[in-house]
Amino acid sequence: MVALSELIPPEAIRLDVVAPDWRAAVRAAGDLLVADGTSTDAYTDEMIQNVVDNGPYIVIAPGFAFAHARPSPAVRRTGMSWVRLAEPVEFGHDANDPVDLVVALAAQDSAAHTDAMAALARLLADPEQHDRLQSAATPAALHALLRSHDGVEEPAAAPEPAPAAPDAGRTGTEQHKILTVCGNGVGTSLFLKNTLEQVLGRWGWDRQVSVEATDTISAKGKASEAVAILTSREIARTLGDVGIPVKVVQDFTSTDEVDHVLRDTYDV
Repeated sequence: MVALSELIPPEAIRLDVVAPDWRAAVRAAGDLLVADGTSTDAYTDEMIQNVVDNGPYIVIAPGFAFAHARPSPAVRRTGMSWVRLAEPVEFGHDANDPVDLVVALAAQDSAAHTDAMAALARLLADPEQHDRLQSAATPAALHALLRSHDGVEEPAAAPEPAPAAPDAGRTGTEQHKILTVCGNGVGTSLFLKNTLEQVLGRWGWDRQVSVEATDTISAKGKASEAVAILTSREIARTLGDVGIPVKVVQDFTSTDEVDHVLRDTYDV
């Protein structure tokens, strides 16, 4: 397990960065990855092109953009950077603009950073912790906050009694599958997967429903195995009709919103 504070060292944190637009904001985060040897300038260009090609789906929560691209030769090792902006910028997202925090991920694969992603999602979803991160005066102070949450998991909540467990899935198997989808399968889809799994755990459905994070290309091929897809509005448009319900989530860190979407999916 790789801890969040290991993936985001103090040298990869910059606070109160001036950026005139979203491209400059993403480039500032990419420059930190380049400076510590995580990736090359080519990967920063790929992160920017990802938004150009797929829209601002990386803005996954109010004020928060999670910049990333597919694993590529431009990634030397898995790592992350943190850029807090002096003034928020517009990415073009209908619900979550403007953005004042950009976290960038350069991943060699989707396996090494899943625990760190879950820790980051929990931090940003907690209003008190979010405020502490936003008010940290120095990179060292912010890194200390990240380090204090290494290995800390959300306490298990008692299952909610209301929703009855689902019957056998549309494929006839005992366990249902839900896909969380983003443009690359290693970034925002993992955020949404973590939030969905929290809700399933609270419902007591975590044994009946599995969640798989994937990309747009793979999702079309895997749709026949699943009962639904959860994703952003931009990626939903890209997917089109895949033969199963495609549900839009605006805030990937919000268990309340995902709870509502899940209830709508299963009509409970």
